[in-house]
Amino acid sequence: MTTFDGREKAFEQGFTHDQELQFKARARKNKLLGLWAAGLMGKTGADAENYARDIVMADFEKPGDHDVVHTLMHDLAAAGKPVEEHTVRRQGERFLTEAINQLKTEVKG
Repeated sequence: MTTFDGREKAFEQGFTHDQELQFKARARKNKLLGLWAAGLMGKTGADAENYARDIVMADFEKPGDHDVVHTLMHDLAAAGKPVEEHTVRRQGERFLTEAINQLKTEVKG
């Protein structure tokens, strides 16, 4: 193997690792968003966890955050707790930062 081949392989491994971390951070962010919304709707325990899992799965319907944001907005409105889109997106940004920090802590630990 040449030096170039080694560098190429290392780059590919680094890229794969970064993509995996981004996926995990996004899934964790969506779970945290789901738990946040579940709390607003008065769900607790297993009900809240199941709702959060449904929100994580909703992210696989379409690329981007649009599906998750609108699912949350629809569900919250149906529960009598309407929120603005910018509020959900702001919470998502906050939870993404939290998710990344949690993952970094897990890697170090």
